[in-house]
Amino acid sequence: MKQHSKSIFKARVFANVFLAEKDWTTLALLVPFFSEYRYRILGALSILVAVTAATLTLPFILKALVDGLSGEQAQIVALPLGLVAAYAFIRFASVALRELTLAIYGTVTVRAMRRVSLKLIKHLHQLDLEYHLTRRTGGITRDMDRGVSAIAALLRILTFQILNMFLGVGGVTIVLLTTYHWSYAAIILVAVIFYATYTVKVTTWRTPFIRESNDANSRAGTRAVDSLINYETVKYFGNEESEALRYDEDLEIWESARRRNRYSLAGLNAGQSFFVHAGMFGMMLLAAMQVLDGELTIGDLVAINAFAVQVFVPLNQLGGIYRELKRCFTDVERMFEILNTQSQIEDSDSAIDVELNKGEIEFKQVSFSYDKQRNILRDMSFSIKPGQRVAFVGPSGGGKSTIARLLFRMYDIDAGDILVDGHSIKQIKLDQLRSALGIVPQDATLFNTSLFDNIQYGDLTSTTEQVIAAAKLANLGDLLERLPEGLETVVGERGLKLSGGEKQRVAIARTILKNPTFLVFDEATSSLDSVSERSIMNAIDNVSTGHTTILIAHRLSTIAGADHIFVIENGQIVEKGNHGTLIKKNGVYKNLWDVQQEHLTSEPEQKSEFEISSL
Repeated sequence: MKQHSKSIFKARVFANVFLAEKDWTTLALLVPFFSEYRYRILGALSILVAVTAATLTLPFILKALVDGLSGEQAQIVALPLGLVAAYAFIRFASVALRELTLAIYGTVTVRAMRRVSLKLIKHLHQLDLEYHLTRRTGGITRDMDRGVSAIAALLRILTFQILNMFLGVGGVTIVLLTTYHWSYAAIILVAVIFYATYTVKVTTWRTPFIRESNDANSRAGTRAVDSLINYETVKYFGNEESEALRYDEDLEIWESARRRNRYSLAGLNAGQSFFVHAGMFGMMLLAAMQVLDGELTIGDLVAINAFAVQVFVPLNQLGGIYRELKRCFTDVERMFEILNTQSQIEDSDSAIDVELNKGEIEFKQVSFSYDKQRNILRDMSFSIKPGQRVAFVGPSGGGKSTIARLLFRMYDIDAGDILVDGHSIKQIKLDQLRSALGIVPQDATLFNTSLFDNIQYGDLTSTTEQVIAAAKLANLGDLLERLPEGLETVVGERGLKLSGGEKQRVAIARTILKNPTFLVFDEATSSLDSVSERSIMNAIDNVSTGHTTILIAHRLSTIAGADHIFVIENGQIVEKGNHGTLIKKNGVYKNLWDVQQEHLTSEPEQKSEFEISSL
């Protein structure tokens, strides 16, 4: 038993010389993605073993051919021709079978890449808002792309290169031990041990350069994506040169890491070449001496040379293979870091299925802070009855929009409870909670697709007639008539080809299609002109009938008709009532109202790119 344990320990130590413990863990994580095609993989490996066995016969054919041509049988044409034909056939068969295994592995790797990509995008959509606010999209997409691409490279390297090389070295060593002097096998083993040890140690030393290069590459990619997404802002402030300089700072770090990488690579390649050629020199010197002593024929010398080539030519590529392998593991490791990230907001084990169709909301002594240092909401309590239109107003930073985020459970509260239709939101499944809520945010972002697709996003099963009806209810009818392509008009990245008011109305239209029990309008008119504001408010009036509606607003004129108004200041409700009641109180609300009335001025109508181009 002790002997068995020692054997296992030695095998593990040997394996960990080539791959680190975390690399084996990464391989274990990849296994489920390849398990679907395990029989294809086993079949391909069987073919690979057969190819290796076939190539081991080639040096013996060369030996027979050379000896046949140099001896008395040289005049017999059939023997050399047969050997040449056999040699050519085996080489062709080896190439054909290798291509077959590549084709088999191709189907396996493509399916694995597809499954990993799908799992990644699903996982990223399930992560909480805090994760996406603290990570940059450009860096995430780079890590995703490199990780998915590395999967195919890993399988190719581990099977067609590393496994194939070890099969070849093992096969040649066994043949030399059984057919020729043990010294040849000893030379190979010594050369392989020195070569592998040198390669692993130097490559491990060089790995930080690869990581640093990847980090800088991700930062540069993130900078480029951020700069291009905010193209208009860059132009408005004339900061093109600044953006280029900041991008180049990351590229400079990348260049420096790559430079160190290249110099260390030159040293690695030189050392590897020394061990390879020293091994070949030792084998050929020993063979030449045995030929001179009459122990071997010229054919044996050729065969040994062929065996040496079969061992040392692939071995000479081990450095590049190992570098590529470590790079792939680094990329896959980053990808699994994303997959292993756990969302802070998840369904509890006791979450229940419940239909949220009443329209009742209650906050019970809710406290919340984003960073645990500055309280946003403090001991807040209020209730909203079914079908009510309720507004939250107050100074910026008071916590109005936070209420909407907590209601959608983008964050979990620090204390208290939030009830929806009498159920704590922590006991409601997230899908059901969010399906009952519809929101029109302050900055309504759209997909770079058609108006139709953006509106239908509220309910992907809706018909064209339902989309048109929702567009008209959101007061988009005039816009659709002005656009030559109507609903098929592409709105541009984030909807930049539309004005602010038009984007808000599209957001309202897709919320109409969702047909939620609760509607939330988060500063839906804060950045609009008076004409657009009136249009949006008309649309909100059309939509909110029969729904519990929450209006989060800065402009008090847009919520004067609300059933109930909560005035929030420093995370607490300081006043509540309807518009008339709050005006009579002559408190915070009255002061805000007076200030806004004094500064109320008419504003020119904001036009979209489509409207400007038609002038």
